[in-house]
Amino acid sequence: MTTHKERIQACLRGEIVDRPPVALWRHFPVDDQMPGTLAKATLHFQRDYDFDFVKVTPSSSFCVRDWGVEDEWRGDTEGTRQYTKRVIHEPQDWEHLQVLDPTAPHLAAQLECLRLIRAELDENTPLLQTVFSPLAQAKNLSANQTLLDHVQSHPEAVMRGLATIAETTRRFVEACLETGVDGIFFAIQHAQANLLTAEEYQTFGLTHDLRTLESAQDLWCNLLHLHGHNIDFSLATTMNFPIVNWHDRETSPSLDMAQQNFQGVTCGGLRQDTLVFGNPMDVQDEALNAIQRTGGRRFILATGCVVPIIAPHGNILAARDLVEGWLK
Repeated sequence: MTTHKERIQACLRGEIVDRPPVALWRHFPVDDQMPGTLAKATLHFQRDYDFDFVKVTPSSSFCVRDWGVEDEWRGDTEGTRQYTKRVIHEPQDWEHLQVLDPTAPHLAAQLECLRLIRAELDENTPLLQTVFSPLAQAKNLSANQTLLDHVQSHPEAVMRGLATIAETTRRFVEACLETGVDGIFFAIQHAQANLLTAEEYQTFGLTHDLRTLESAQDLWCNLLHLHGHNIDFSLATTMNFPIVNWHDRETSPSLDMAQQNFQGVTCGGLRQDTLVFGNPMDVQDEALNAIQRTGGRRFILATGCVVPIIAPHGNILAARDLVEGWLK
């Protein structure tokens, strides 16, 4: 039998595989506050659906709480937590951030979660850790509008803060390698035309992104997530990612157009709303359409973002089952 690792690697080489790879991921609210419970929830989800890779999804605050940010669970259907305390309010606050080591409590807890998952997960199932771009972390430290205002009014202060975040995250990524991860799921949220121009993202985003990912270059299963609408899809090539994921059903480029301009693997095809509000037939119709549009090559079936925690089991199972019945 083809293993998950072999299937993904063949997909990356552009080969015809026994079936299209499939992977879905979700938040685990409340469980995500302790490394042991997040590890157990992640492994349970994988045992239920046997996806081709496991993407670990901690709360977005895991990487900023050691700077003093606070958040709480309020029942969001995507499983995300609400921020209740920010630490960046004035422009000068960016310059007060200190570089953190991976031994900081919340960063260390996430590394422990990875070790627990890797110890239990089949060695032939790729494991990916979520890492938020420095700008995405800056948004959570300050609130998005504060960040965007400071980018315009005090760019030098923001740049110093981003350099601190990037170095902290670089060290965390380096520590992730020791846990046995196969890739980094790198989440970019500000490469959207309605937030920053392409030139602004080059200055405030890309420079720090590349710094963050320096030690991850040799990982074979890195995946770029471009969040939102009107995205700068060219970053997938610029940053040399083998796999790219975005809200392909909601914003350009479409899957087939993306494959004409990107030589790596596209990952998507399913709407979050379809998994929540549709039925198993709706899910399978959408999945089959995505496979047909890509020819089932250089393609991983997934959603454009996290699976909402209210998505029915039967709909998730329908996506998983569809690839098994796909005929080349």
